[in-house]
Amino acid sequence: MGDLLKVGLVGCGIGRQHLDAYRSLPDLFEVVALCDVDAAKARGFASEHGIPHAVIDLTALCAMSDVDVVDLCTPPYLHVEQTLQVLAAGKHVICEKPLAASLKDADRVIAAEGRSGRRVMPIFQYRFGHGIQKLRLLVERGIAGRAYLTTVETAWRRRAAYYAVPWRSRWATELGGPVVNLAIHAHDLVYYILGPARRVSAHLTTLVNPIETEDCGAGWLEMADGSICTLALTTGSAHEISRHRFCFANLSAESNTAPYRSSHDPWTFTADTPEADASIREALAAFKPEPEGFAGQLARYHRALRWGGELPVTLADARASLELITAIYHSARRRAPVELPLPPDHPLYAGWQPAAPPRAR
Repeated sequence: MGDLLKVGLVGCGIGRQHLDAYRSLPDLFEVVALCDVDAAKARGFASEHGIPHAVIDLTALCAMSDVDVVDLCTPPYLHVEQTLQVLAAGKHVICEKPLAASLKDADRVIAAEGRSGRRVMPIFQYRFGHGIQKLRLLVERGIAGRAYLTTVETAWRRRAAYYAVPWRSRWATELGGPVVNLAIHAHDLVYYILGPARRVSAHLTTLVNPIETEDCGAGWLEMADGSICTLALTTGSAHEISRHRFCFANLSAESNTAPYRSSHDPWTFTADTPEADASIREALAAFKPEPEGFAGQLARYHRALRWGGELPVTLADARASLELITAIYHSARRRAPVELPLPPDHPLYAGWQPAAPPRAR
């Protein structure tokens, strides 16, 4: 492989945003093939964007010798088997969230990656907004101090048209509700800044749309560092917002509330003392911005493949996210707190989906 990584893109949904990110990094990536089960869509998308090859079969894509990386932008229930297939073909994998439907399947992917000599990068592009990156810098430099309280809101709106896509809102195909497919990003940012939780309590319900899964929820986390975090999510907010607020000993940090760009600037950092204010200003003056969102993750990914080192998002990160999801569902059903980490003999290790999914209301 040369410096230019050649990508096979699978899926024309969120894949469009991935393509935009690749196109913004022309010295690093070239999308050379498009795969979609809808032949007309695949041909049309490839023609529209000047992608040389369009196929309808992942096996055909994996057989292309000039493809270095396969980017899976497919429905969640396909991710694990497709990831394993691509690794077996000797390609690197980028996989949209969620990586898997269970901790058991996540561990299968981790083991397969270890055997393959290739690397798997899950997508958590919100980590690379400048706002959250600045907070990470302040925490890493020890300026923030001890964490006290974090509050997270994911208040979006989803109507019947959103659920008209056949695989959405179904346990078997989307793998869950907004805990899995919407708030997963906001919750990942908590772990990105504070590390993992050690205790989880949650309540979930279905109030907004007649779907199989939850669409509203609330919960609290006791983090491993002893701080507390509250989570709130709904698909029934007429005014859509995403919000993070972190309270530390030396500062508070609050995101903007743009629903899909809340990790980007502007963020508000408020110091507790003049001395802390001076430290914050000095640190942020040295902040070196890199690309944000998908482009930010992909640029760092290219650097890791070329020069070695840890990927910007790892399989361990994805597994931690899945462990949190598992604990949230387990707590909501038991109506009791759940301790982390979850052992391999945990009753939901093989999946949080109900054995007999309830009918949509």
